[in-house]
Amino acid sequence: MPKSIYENIYRDLKQKIEQKIFAYQELLPSEHTLIQTYGCSRNTLRRAISRLVTDGYVQTIQGKGVRNIYEPVEQTAFTLGEIESFEESAQRSGNRAFTKVLLFTEFEINEKLSLCTGFPIGARVYYIQRLHYLNDIPLILNHNYFLQEAIPGLTKEIAEKSIYQYLEQTLHMTIINSKRIMTVEKMTQIDEKYLNMNSEDYNCMAVVSSQTYNSDGVMFEYTQSRHRPDYFRFYDNAVRKPF
Repeated sequence: MPKSIYENIYRDLKQKIEQKIFAYQELLPSEHTLIQTYGCSRNTLRRAISRLVTDGYVQTIQGKGVRNIYEPVEQTAFTLGEIESFEESAQRSGNRAFTKVLLFTEFEINEKLSLCTGFPIGARVYYIQRLHYLNDIPLILNHNYFLQEAIPGLTKEIAEKSIYQYLEQTLHMTIINSKRIMTVEKMTQIDEKYLNMNSEDYNCMAVVSSQTYNSDGVMFEYTQSRHRPDYFRFYDNAVRKPF
């Protein structure tokens, strides 16, 4: 089954649901209609629908069809169950976003950073500090480490736009999965400076650390995202698996 066909159907249906072409609680077109629309097999369509179910967009109802159960979440929500860039998250929620690069440099991973990031000692990485704004409010301070040998040609200009767009559309990299840990940590002077936070009101940050892998099994990115606690809200869709 060609993955591109399944992915295209999934993305198109997801976009139509998010744009309210299919109304909340409304049944999607029948399976037969969708197969004709996309010119695909039944198995390909069902795989796309299955992913929409997993992501919390639709619900299958025996004898009736597929119902849209998607409701937009608040503008500060970011999805845990998917790997999406800050720009993609803003587009999904209909908000204005931009990114400012505070630092762009290169160095070798030492022993201390190896234990923190998971990169081997001596690996060459790009280190980038980026400040993400949503509707002109600085919300997230990112500390990005990208493996140079996996991402040739990365520049500050690319980092100001979308690094993932560069990876997927220019380098044709397939991003597979990301392991994440969420913690609450003490606010630093850098956090206070760039996120416009008052230490008298806040003394901690919501921190998401992630290791991201491509289709070759290579960990090409380690990122620590530091979020303002007053805007921090993550969304996930949990599915109970049968015993």
